[in-house]
Amino acid sequence: MPETTDVVIIGAGPAGLTLANLLQRNEISCVVLEARDRSYVEERQRAGVLDHYGGEIFAAAGLADAVIAGAPREKFLELRYAGEPHFFDGPAHAGGRAGVIVPQQLLVRRLLGTFVDGGGDLRFAAAGVALHDVTSKPRVTYAGGEIQAAYVAGCDGFHGVSRHSIPSTDYTFDHGIGWYTVLADAPPPRHALMGISEHGFAAQFGRGPTASRFYLEYRPGAEDPRDWPDDYAWQQLRLRLGDPALPGGTITDKEIVEMRSFVTEPMAYGNLFLAGDAAHIITPMGAKGMNLAVADADFLAKALIRALRGADEAALRSYSDTCLRRTWDYQEFSRWFTEMVHDAGARSDPFRRRLAKARFDRLFRNEAAAAYFADMMAGTASVE
Repeated sequence: MPETTDVVIIGAGPAGLTLANLLQRNEISCVVLEARDRSYVEERQRAGVLDHYGGEIFAAAGLADAVIAGAPREKFLELRYAGEPHFFDGPAHAGGRAGVIVPQQLLVRRLLGTFVDGGGDLRFAAAGVALHDVTSKPRVTYAGGEIQAAYVAGCDGFHGVSRHSIPSTDYTFDHGIGWYTVLADAPPPRHALMGISEHGFAAQFGRGPTASRFYLEYRPGAEDPRDWPDDYAWQQLRLRLGDPALPGGTITDKEIVEMRSFVTEPMAYGNLFLAGDAAHIITPMGAKGMNLAVADADFLAKALIRALRGADEAALRSYSDTCLRRTWDYQEFSRWFTEMVHDAGARSDPFRRRLAKARFDRLFRNEAAAAYFADMMAGTASVE
């Protein structure tokens, strides 16, 4: 006989673990199935900023101390245009709302520990997951057994089984740029830093008191920056950040970041609901990927609680439309931000370079433009 539970959650990333903790807090039974082992889940390196709205979700659930305690608060963003510094005070333009800097692996590690320590059922190395009868009485089979549930949450990312179990329309966009990112033993900047110049985009973010994460724009298909000598990477960082005295250091990690966007519609089918990267992928500009996952999980948790406790499925049936409004709003913001900081480069035509400069100048000359930018960075509780 199959096991039974209220909700099966497939995937132990930010969406799946946020949902699991929110359901656990409300005494809704759930089982989390994760294809990878625990060490992989906890150690997978990902940058992350939890916006103000994301922080409010955990605070409302009584999880703030467990999840984001001690995380530094965002304040100034330095946008260095052709070597000239411009400081944008986001909280000042957003009524004091600000995000906190929480690398994704730290958020995942804390959510995982909180769920498991609270008695949660999380099964690692769950191979061969398959979904059955999602439009009636869902069953989930895997190498370890079979589980019957009222609902299934697909939080297993772009390559997971959940996305392929929904008849959908997929929207994809290739931004035509790539990021080369390196982690180095180099002093962090005073504020988060982005360099915009004719030489291309670069950025530097602190990763503790003695380390920095750097980003360099490159041309996918035309070059592979992993072949660049470290000296060349430092040369490009000094050039694009407009800082000839930028101190170097030992590079301890090198990665490629794909600048692509993806949305699937709908995000629900029968009693199967997608959340996080299973439903949408967004560029890192604006730091909205993890926040979209948390927002999906929050809305889905509230809708599942209503359905399971009060037999009211109205919120569940509006789940896809509601989450897609926020998804497309954030996709547009991320694209706008991407164009502003990348189109100033030499690879853009003169018209696009002038548009990018006009966008940049507007942030510092127009209060309404600054307020919009700050509001999007802080996160929106609802999208009408």
